[in-house]
Amino acid sequence: MDALYNFGFHLTYNESDAQDLVQETFLKAYRFIQSYEEGTNAKAWLFRILKNAFINEYRKKVRQPDLIDYEEVVHYQDREDASYSGYVDLRQEIFQGLMGDEVTTALNNLPVEFRTVVLLCDIEGFTYEEIASIMDIPIGTVRSRLHRARNMLKEALKTYAASQGFKENR
Repeated sequence: MDALYNFGFHLTYNESDAQDLVQETFLKAYRFIQSYEEGTNAKAWLFRILKNAFINEYRKKVRQPDLIDYEEVVHYQDREDASYSGYVDLRQEIFQGLMGDEVTTALNNLPVEFRTVVLLCDIEGFTYEEIASIMDIPIGTVRSRLHRARNMLKEALKTYAASQGFKENR
């Protein structure tokens, strides 16, 4: 469950959205348990469900116009304090401060298809075959994306590595 949450968080960058994705994943898994092939990797099956749920939600949001909470606008306008800027979630602020290291920033700046293969391979430890199944892409595409993603990370972290005393291998 923690691995699913971490994967969901890296896709959404939002605690509650990641929790919703995990919950939706388990609901769909329960609902479609008969489609699970016994003896196959259950973790990969759950990751694929989560990835598909994320894609479906993303497509839905892209087609839907931005929603504005009318009550929040009225409340803002009724306030005498013009410097009001909304609430601050201290947990999120602290968490963002902790996540500010160079490697995490470089990983988060990768396009989602490249970030996903790095997370599944290097963080979650899935095999190339499992990643291909989760992402529903050919294994050659997994290898290609992983190679390109690692090169993008290498370029993004080159200056940081040099500042830490690492020298480039030629």
